[in-house]
Amino acid sequence: MYSQMLEARIRSNKMKSIYDPVTVLANVGEKRQAALAELGIVTIEDLLTHFPFRYEDIQVKGIYEIEDQEKASLKGEVVSEPVVSRFGYKKNRLSFRLKIDRDVITVSFFNQPYLKKNIVLGEEITIYGKWDEKRKSLAGIKVLGASSSSQDYSSVYHTTKKIKQKTFVNLIKAAYQEYQDFIPETVPEALREKYRLISRKEAVYAMHFPSSEEQARQARRETIFEEFLVYQLKMQFLRKKQKTANAGVSVDYDIARLKQFIQTLPFELTTAQKRVVNEICADLKKPVHMHRLLQGDVGSGKTIVAAIAVYAAVTAQVQSALMVPTEILAEQHMETFASLFDPLEVKVALLTGSTKAKERKEILAQLKNGEIDLIIGTHALIQDTVQFADLGLVITDEQHRFGVNQRKTLSDKGTEPDVLFMTATPIPRTLAITAYGEMDVSSIDEMPAGRIPIETTWTRPKNFEHTLEFVERQLNQGSQAYVICPLIEKSENLDVKNATDIYKRLTAYYQGRYQVGLLHGQMKAEEKDTVMETFKQNEVQVLVSTTVIEVGVNVPNATTMVIYDADRFGLAQLHQLRGRVGRGNKASYCILVANPKSEAGIERMKIMTETTNGFILSEKDLELRGPGDVFGHKQSGTPDFKVGDIVSDFGALEAAREEAAELVHSEHFLSDHQYAALREKVNQEQIETGTFS
Repeated sequence: MYSQMLEARIRSNKMKSIYDPVTVLANVGEKRQAALAELGIVTIEDLLTHFPFRYEDIQVKGIYEIEDQEKASLKGEVVSEPVVSRFGYKKNRLSFRLKIDRDVITVSFFNQPYLKKNIVLGEEITIYGKWDEKRKSLAGIKVLGASSSSQDYSSVYHTTKKIKQKTFVNLIKAAYQEYQDFIPETVPEALREKYRLISRKEAVYAMHFPSSEEQARQARRETIFEEFLVYQLKMQFLRKKQKTANAGVSVDYDIARLKQFIQTLPFELTTAQKRVVNEICADLKKPVHMHRLLQGDVGSGKTIVAAIAVYAAVTAQVQSALMVPTEILAEQHMETFASLFDPLEVKVALLTGSTKAKERKEILAQLKNGEIDLIIGTHALIQDTVQFADLGLVITDEQHRFGVNQRKTLSDKGTEPDVLFMTATPIPRTLAITAYGEMDVSSIDEMPAGRIPIETTWTRPKNFEHTLEFVERQLNQGSQAYVICPLIEKSENLDVKNATDIYKRLTAYYQGRYQVGLLHGQMKAEEKDTVMETFKQNEVQVLVSTTVIEVGVNVPNATTMVIYDADRFGLAQLHQLRGRVGRGNKASYCILVANPKSEAGIERMKIMTETTNGFILSEKDLELRGPGDVFGHKQSGTPDFKVGDIVSDFGALEAAREEAAELVHSEHFLSDHQYAALREKVNQEQIETGTFS
């Protein structure tokens, strides 16, 4: 009864709000409400900000103004009765003739017989469709009406089968009609004047119903800046909270012991490594929560930097945890850290899903009573049974492979431990400013001296025999090779090579001369370990694999990598794969086997042969594919903006970040009325607690 009264009051305009439920609109019953909810639309604001993903130019044009296969609007007189004919199974065609000036063309609509009632002989009508120059016909897409629309552009939305485009447009029109005066001005007036932005009310309307390209451009400018500003405010408040004094615990390490440890390393740190070590150690000393991203190319020496940070924690008598995405990588790190700390009194343990019950019980007990200084593991580390005596440092390797909640669960096992994220996928500054806006970023942008660059070549599939001959020459010199395929088994939908078929082919090709192994993600952990061990021991000389070896495999004797259907991978992933070779003191090679059909595919192959610099590749990958594809994981934390594009709209992104940084430190932001709508967008409660979803 109360809810009915509430909706009645809302309908009477006495207490309207942009956050009213969509059910206040006429024609939104339970079914339509459910259909809208599937699109993430619950409130009026959700509906009004569900913007078109593209526009169709519906200006009426003449036949001789348009190109073959171009979509356009044509206006003319219906000069034949509309006829519906059937063909095939449950298929039909609605056809009629349309006279445009002195020309008569055929218009056809497929599987839309209900449009017949809108086609009246002798009347003028406007049809939007695809023009076929050869047949002088128009494949109809929509009927615009008896005359050309007052708009030049028609919006196209992401919807579902449960709600049609026309219905959706009508709902937006109704929502705007009723709520236009209740759309709050999110961007403060001073910033609107500074950046020459139109009002939000104007922008919302023009995003849906632009009458010109210029109007659509102005609407996009306002909308992009607004969503960037809101996001950057969240990042800046989170950053401010993490930098607040007493928000963390000082790791009071012994600098003399730490320097002594660094001097025992069998090589001198690069200038870049020294710089990031100083940045991390400075963070550890402060009574402030460290939240730092360490990024560096494959082989740049991130592990050594992490080891120095761990040893600093050891001298301060606090524990460290290193979480990695795969057991292979966990075991690799275990070997590395154990050898680095071998002469020292540092207790290192490994905990994964494969750890035996008895050993696991002992590890958990030692971890809880403080005997273990460093625990290395997979997702097994975030289980409830894992407890620490005093967790002071959390390191996450290949951090974008973990969800935000997984990383937080591990950190919560300590009292505000310092956090270091590591990634071997260098992140462009463009992305660092958005996805990692709340972090400090350290970059190892220099490779260790003496590292031999990997020679990369691109060849077509027809030359695969020559590729196998080259691989054999490397095997004859005592080296080993990887052959990477995008799929495990044959797919009906994709015309690409699969690991199983390539494994059979190579086994036959090298029979009697060299052993071939197979590794993929569907194998059990024990099977993977067995295959990798035989490869490490050189009992297998050629390893056919999927991208499961992308991270954590370190076999210095492997000097050659062949990547089949390489155009199916992004630059960052190709670079990660390539990084599995060139880890020893021999010259190494990467051969990309691909027959790309697109310009972007060809461009990726060329770029890979021109540079081995991961930072350059990451920028190129971002330009070619976009942020979502670069990360490859929705859970990575990359923001999903409705309109803004962090590559093409980077200028607006930087401007929003600068303004957000000023607002966060403004004494008026939390109280001044002009920021009320902006505070509501950021979420007042989240501002105060520093927690954002």
